[in-house]
Amino acid sequence: MRQITEAQILALAPNPAAAGNGKKISQKGGFVRLERSADESFYLGECQGSGKSNYITTADFIEPDAPVFRCSCPSRQFPCKHSLALLYEMMAQKAFQTCEIPEDILKKREKKQAKAAKSREAEAEGGQDNSGENAAGGEGVSKEGGAKGKKASSAGKAARTRKRKKQLEGLDLAERMLGELMAAGLGAMGGTALASYRQLSKQLGDYYLPGPQRILNRLILEMEASQKDQEEFHYDNALEELEKLRALIKKSRLYLREKVENGEDGPDNSPLYEELGGVWRLSELEEAGNCSRDVRLVQLSFHVEYDEARREYIDIGCWADVSSGEISLTCNYRPVKALKYVKSEDSIFGAAQVGAAMRYPGEGNRRIRWDHAAITQVTKEDRRALRALASRSVAAEAKAAKNLLKDALADPVYYRLIAFERIGRTDAGLVLQDEKKDTILLGDFLEKERTTDRLALLPDGRFLEGQVLLGGFYYDRKARRLMLWPHSIVAEEGIIRLLY
Repeated sequence: MRQITEAQILALAPNPAAAGNGKKISQKGGFVRLERSADESFYLGECQGSGKSNYITTADFIEPDAPVFRCSCPSRQFPCKHSLALLYEMMAQKAFQTCEIPEDILKKREKKQAKAAKSREAEAEGGQDNSGENAAGGEGVSKEGGAKGKKASSAGKAARTRKRKKQLEGLDLAERMLGELMAAGLGAMGGTALASYRQLSKQLGDYYLPGPQRILNRLILEMEASQKDQEEFHYDNALEELEKLRALIKKSRLYLREKVENGEDGPDNSPLYEELGGVWRLSELEEAGNCSRDVRLVQLSFHVEYDEARREYIDIGCWADVSSGEISLTCNYRPVKALKYVKSEDSIFGAAQVGAAMRYPGEGNRRIRWDHAAITQVTKEDRRALRALASRSVAAEAKAAKNLLKDALADPVYYRLIAFERIGRTDAGLVLQDEKKDTILLGDFLEKERTTDRLALLPDGRFLEGQVLLGGFYYDRKARRLMLWPHSIVAEEGIIRLLY
C-alpha cells in the first residue's frame, strides 16, 4: 500500500475545508468499493454521494510527486473532497482489492507521455543550429523554418527594446513629479495634488512599471490615511516609501539603459527584472543558475498578508533548508479580482523533498519555487540538522541584518535561525540572549501578528532555554533599534510554531 500522510493531503487540498470534508467522508465509511492496481500506481474508490448515482474517484500516481485526480462528481474544486477522501482511505490503510488499470487511464497516460516527449523534442530542436543544411548537405525545409524563426526572434527583440525605451520615458515622468513633490514637501500632497499622483500611478502601469507603481500606491495610501487621522507615523511611512521610489527609479534607469545600449535580451540575475514587469519561468531560473537539486525543506512558519497597494493577498511560507540552514520564502499571490480562481495555500506541518528547487535572484531570504514535492514527516534528524546549522552569535547576525536592511529596496524583514541560551524579560522587554551573553530585544513587526505574546503561553519553560529560534530581524522606527520578530522554536523533540 502506498504510504500517505496527512501533511501530503493538506498540501494537495485546495483549502482546509475541502480536506476536512474529505476526512469526514472517510471516517463515516462513505466508500462502497476500494481498488488499486498491482503496481500501486492507480487507486479507485466508489463513493456514496448526494445524487442518485455513486461517484467514481481515482488517483493516478504514475508520477508519484504529481498525482492526477479524477472524479465523476460535479464539484469545481480540484482535487474534490471525494478525491481527498480516497487519500484518507489510503492513509488509514483500508483494504483495497487488486484491479487492472482501466483502458481509458492507460490511454490518458500515453497521451500525456507523448505530449511530454513532443515538448522535449521541440526544446532539443530549438537548441540546434538552424543553418539551413540538411544531413545530405543540401538546402531543405529547415532553411525556411530557420529564416522564419530568426525573423520572429528579431521582431520579438525589437518589441522588447521598444518596451524598455517606453519604460525609460515613464521613469523620467515619475522623476519629474517626484522632484516637484520633494520641492513642495509631503505636506502639499493633498486634495487636488493627490488626484494628480493617482493619475501618475495609472500612467506608470501604461509605461510597464509595476514596481514603481506599487511604491507610489503605498505612498498615496499613507498620505490619504494621514489626512484622515492626522497620525504622525503615516508621514514617517510616506517618507520611507518616497526613499524607496527614488532608489528604484535611479537603479531602474541604469539597468534599462544598459540593456538598451548593449542590446541584451531576456531575463538576468537582477531583482530589477521582476520589478520592471518581468515574469520568471522555472526553466529560466534554472538556466540562470538558480536551481538546487535534491533539496529537503522544512516549513517553520506561515502567514497571510494583504497588500493594499497590490490589491493582493500573499500566502507566505518560511522554509529552512536542512542541508544549509538557508531560509527561503514561498509567496503565493492572490489578486482580489481573481480570488475564486487562485488556490490559497496553507500551513504544511511537514518536510518537502524537492527534486529541483528554483530560487529567485536577490539577497536575504530569496523566494523559492518548485513544480513537484513529496511531503513527509519532519524527522528527529531534520530538527538536529537545523539546530546544528543555527547561528551562535546574535551580534554577527545583527550586523549582517543591518547591512542588508539599510538598502531601501530590501525586504523589511530578514529571517535567520538563532541558537539562544535563554529568552526572558528585562526592564527593556522580552529579550533573547545567546551563549556569549549578547542580547537582542524581541518585538512584533508593524501591523503583523503578535507572536511575542504566544511565547508566554508555552506549556514548558524549558522551551525558552537552550533552543533555536526562527526570527525575523527588522528595524523598529519608533524604538529606533533593530529587533527580532519570533516565528518558531526548533527543539529536539519538536517544532513550536508561533506563526502558522
